[in-house]
Amino acid sequence: MILIPPGTVSLADRRTRQRWAVDVAPFLLAPVPVTQAQYAGVTGDRPSAAGTGERLPVDSVSWWDAARFCNALSTRDGLAPAYRLLAGDEVEWDRDAAGYRLPTEAEWEHACRAGTTGPRYGALDEIAWYRGNSEGRAREVGGKRPNPWGLHDMLGDVWEWCWDVYDPEVYGTYRVLKGGGWFDEHWSCRVSVRRRSHPTLRIEDVGFRVARSQPA
Repeated sequence: MILIPPGTVSLADRRTRQRWAVDVAPFLLAPVPVTQAQYAGVTGDRPSAAGTGERLPVDSVSWWDAARFCNALSTRDGLAPAYRLLAGDEVEWDRDAAGYRLPTEAEWEHACRAGTTGPRYGALDEIAWYRGNSEGRAREVGGKRPNPWGLHDMLGDVWEWCWDVYDPEVYGTYRVLKGGGWFDEHWSCRVSVRRRSHPTLRIEDVGFRVARSQPA
């Protein structure tokens, strides 16, 4: 896990033309998305539909699958789970828990930018797998140049689930996805791009990476 320093990030939504600033506290973030080997080692399942390989990012996992994985990984590592998964579509985040969790959208974007200010943290072909170079399939994690904070594949390869609800008044429980994926055109692989999906859906270009709150 990489320690992400504190900062302030400006988020934006092109659909509503809104912008808002969020202060981000220090936190820990995995340097690569969860791999198929890691996911299978914790859950015993291999759900991926975009190709099979131990170092490929896990895909075809719902937001709920990702939350359950975080809790299972926390339990395995002797940490207090961050999520209380309730009946229906309810989930509570224990912000004092030391366990693994999904990053918030603000945390994700702050970590992706890594102090840069442009639409990407480098030349796209050097940092990301996308439609222009992926040959239509997911690729092994860590194969592209990382951002200045040592995080690989923040753009491209698989979209990543975040904690946040996208727009509850319009889309209900839909959750935020960030980063673009192996099937996307270059314009989707930008730091600020937001995508949404229902938390129960499993999609072949969607995965996740884990975060932890920094211990006090």
